[in-house]
Amino acid sequence: MLERGETSGKAEFDRVAEDVRKLKRRPDDAELKELYGLYKQSVIGDIDIECPAMLDLKGKAKWEAWNLQKGLSKEDAMSAYVSKARELIEKYGI
Repeated sequence: MLERGETSGKAEFDRVAEDVRKLKRRPDDAELKELYGLYKQSVIGDIDIECPAMLDLKGKAKWEAWNLQKGLSKEDAMSAYVSKARELIEKYGI
């Protein structure tokens, strides 16, 4: 059962995740990878898939971004995601 603070944190996470998709400019690759890794860690937790083949560059980059967050709790990842998303919204605007 979620406590009250966790519910509002999830609602804020969902809202910010939606807003960050509306950025006026595309963030750079490093920013996108960090955001992706934090998102996956928030939603799923520790990475649960094998690393893609070496020739799948996009898949490998996503896997590495998520794998960097391994061990971070879902709650901490969610908080870090919200902070990073807000930073990008401030930087690029929506």
